[in-house]
Amino acid sequence: MFCKLNSYSLNGVNTIHVDVEVDICDGLPGFEIVGLPDSAVRESRERVKSAIKNSGFKFPIRKITVNLAPADVKKEGCMYDLPIALGILCCMGEIPISALQNSVYVGELALNGNLRGIRGLLPILCSISENSKLNCIVPFSNGKEATLIQKGTIFLAHDLQEVVAFTQAKYNLTKCPNSPPIKDAVYDIDFSDVKGQENVKRGLMICAAGYHNALLIGPPGSGKTMLANRLVSILPPLTDAECIETTKIYSVANKLPNYSIIQTRPFRAPHHTISPLGLTGGGHHPKPGEISLAHLGVLFLDELLEFNKNALEVLRQPMEEHQVTISRANSAITYPSNFLFIASTNPCPCGYYPNTQKCSCSLNSIKKYLSKLSGPLLDRIDVHLETQALSISDLKSSNALSSKELYSKVKTSLSIQRERFKLTDIQHNSQIPTSKLNKYCSLTSDAHDLLNSWFENSSSSVRAYDKILRLALTIADLAECSQIDIPHISEAIQYRLLDRKFWA
Repeated sequence: MFCKLNSYSLNGVNTIHVDVEVDICDGLPGFEIVGLPDSAVRESRERVKSAIKNSGFKFPIRKITVNLAPADVKKEGCMYDLPIALGILCCMGEIPISALQNSVYVGELALNGNLRGIRGLLPILCSISENSKLNCIVPFSNGKEATLIQKGTIFLAHDLQEVVAFTQAKYNLTKCPNSPPIKDAVYDIDFSDVKGQENVKRGLMICAAGYHNALLIGPPGSGKTMLANRLVSILPPLTDAECIETTKIYSVANKLPNYSIIQTRPFRAPHHTISPLGLTGGGHHPKPGEISLAHLGVLFLDELLEFNKNALEVLRQPMEEHQVTISRANSAITYPSNFLFIASTNPCPCGYYPNTQKCSCSLNSIKKYLSKLSGPLLDRIDVHLETQALSISDLKSSNALSSKELYSKVKTSLSIQRERFKLTDIQHNSQIPTSKLNKYCSLTSDAHDLLNSWFENSSSSVRAYDKILRLALTIADLAECSQIDIPHISEAIQYRLLDRKFWA
């Protein structure tokens, strides 16, 4: 009386194949689950027992042993409830063993036998779709996630009785359509809502066009948060592959509302009290943090200098490598974190510098305040934008640039970059490796002299020098110029505000 079923275990956003082995034999009645299960898996004994009884089947009063192999991989969650229940019923003769060999069953069982949705289903479905021989039976509430999978056959079930009847060829489960819903990239916010700050809007347009990180500096009430919130409205819509990649992360983090699909680029704005662990992810049962939830979208840190310094420093490596690795004693989990970093801060402790009528901060206090932002982290921010206090005429202006106008230029620049990098793994100008800068950044002699002159007379690092080259290339793309010239270099240097102001 032995049965084996196919299942999977999560390792970050990747999966590991797991065999659910069920054995029923004579001996003292008992129900044991082995194979390094966590508490949620061990508690499935009570859920499975009640679900089988309340679904109209007999639960065996015998010795039941369930092994989740490989035994040295930690098993977490409640996704094993359904395969364990089916394995027991198969050993009892309720289900033919041949009906379980070419399928994968996942789902949490309620005490009455109903199937509840589970977190982390999409990575599992992606792994199953690579093996066209396997079918998958999942809870009905996970159906929206399942529509993203274009290969394989996925069936949706409401409860244990339906699944058993399906394996007995007495009932036809609903087949999930392999047609992802049309992504709606319409936003209810627009750059035209922000009056004035047209120079800052252009700076953010450059950030969106080349995927450059930005820091907004200005007095309170100048529109920094409003501008940052609207950045996603000028980013290109998610492709089908990006939609799957983003939804996988949210599925693993259990942050899909009603198990729906992420169809627009994420915008994450954590509070300044967040811990380093909250940013990077991890925990006793590791889950993605804010920098992974912002993958392929925007991570916005409002009031940047109010964040814990240790929390800010953990951003340095993910901003360069576009992934974060969480190491534990027995394992290491890697989450993607390719986000566009936007931050905002006041220019001084009171927030009103250089307005001498409102600001009484000394230059030393300003330097001390800004020194909370370390040089290495500042180096990784390409664009420094200064917002100005608004006047009454700015508020009454009707000539504000809209998201539609800005996106039309962003789209042109992105098409130039796609053509430039079509035979490489590079996606945006900001991702050009240092070794390839000379190949892609063609400068006129005058532009080259200007850049060298600036570098010799500034205290900037070589990383800042490279950032300006990439930034100037994006500006040239927006102007549809094939070569970087003096205006492009000049504008790029202009965006390095903290390299020349307030910084010792």
